[in-house]
Amino acid sequence: MIEKGHTIKGAKALILGFTFKENCPDIRNTRVIDIYKELDQFGLDVDIHDPWADPEEVKHEYNLEIKTKLNGGNYQAIIIAVAHNEFKSIDFNAIKAAGDTVVFDTKGFLDRGMVDGSL
Repeated sequence: MIEKGHTIKGAKALILGFTFKENCPDIRNTRVIDIYKELDQFGLDVDIHDPWADPEEVKHEYNLEIKTKLNGGNYQAIIIAVAHNEFKSIDFNAIKAAGDTVVFDTKGFLDRGMVDGSL
């Protein structure tokens, strides 16, 4: 984000996926919470979207609100944390902010031409 000239504090970020693994509702032992905490510590405004995770369970276990549906966005950063099949149909252009949105794919899920970084 810094390389693309984004202001970090207050930037909107979207984490796609919260469960322990793809296409599974289990949130026990999810490492996505670490990604969330790191972004939050840097002052980003972080949304989490996971169609598999139970919002009430996430709220109870982690005290976080998750979005069950994406309704637009305007995100400066998008992180694919869990490779749910549903994410293949996302129109990433519809949720990106104007200008350069940083897309980071931790799972090698997207075409390399669509991402700025991956593991």
